[in-house]
Amino acid sequence: MSSTGGSQPYTVEQDPRWTAVDAYQFPRLSPPSRPYHSAIEHAYKNSIAKGLEDISVAPSQGKFLAIQCQIIDARHVLEIGMLGAYSTIWMASASPTVHITTLEIDPHVAEIARENIHFAGLDDRIEVIVGAALDVLPRIADEISQGKREKFDFSFIDADKENALPYFDWAVTHTRARGVVYVDNMVRKGMLADAEVAKTDVNVAGVRRAVEGIGKDDRVEACVLQTVGVKKYDGFLLAVVK
Repeated sequence: MSSTGGSQPYTVEQDPRWTAVDAYQFPRLSPPSRPYHSAIEHAYKNSIAKGLEDISVAPSQGKFLAIQCQIIDARHVLEIGMLGAYSTIWMASASPTVHITTLEIDPHVAEIARENIHFAGLDDRIEVIVGAALDVLPRIADEISQGKREKFDFSFIDADKENALPYFDWAVTHTRARGVVYVDNMVRKGMLADAEVAKTDVNVAGVRRAVEGIGKDDRVEACVLQTVGVKKYDGFLLAVVK
């Protein structure tokens, strides 16, 4: 599979070393004895069995999200783009004090996610809101301003890239100082750097707008990290709110 909309083709690369490293390190650093191990495995398998796309975060990335939540002692987490709740359950596994508000646009997908959340025993700590994020977020903002919700400690954005910058802007406004905003799938096989591809690919155009806009945002310090592994070549943007 490749994209030829820009100045050069972008092949979906896969180096056997990447998968070999993941296959070696992950089961050793995340053994079955870890809390919520079976729930996380179930979320992945049940989502695939129910027909959802295999586009959840990689296992190591899920654990990285959980570690990020632990580092900043996150209590209130926002997720934009839930899919089957695989990443959601990973973040909830960070601590019994983590509460997650997660948004999903597709009602059918949300029902599958709720099954996975219920299997994990996390109904009381994960709030699922169905609807387009740009429609739902103003209501959440009102609840924060009225004191009905706390600001978020950690915000994970894993939704359409066309709106990556509006999502990020909202998250920064409603994430506490020293909190973290994480935007996934930003590198897009290296197409992030290709202005020609951005002319015809709305996702690439969206991530480029995000990087350029975030770079001008004095409220945050941010960087993009490239990643390889079982999910091939991509990367994420990580920002800390000043």
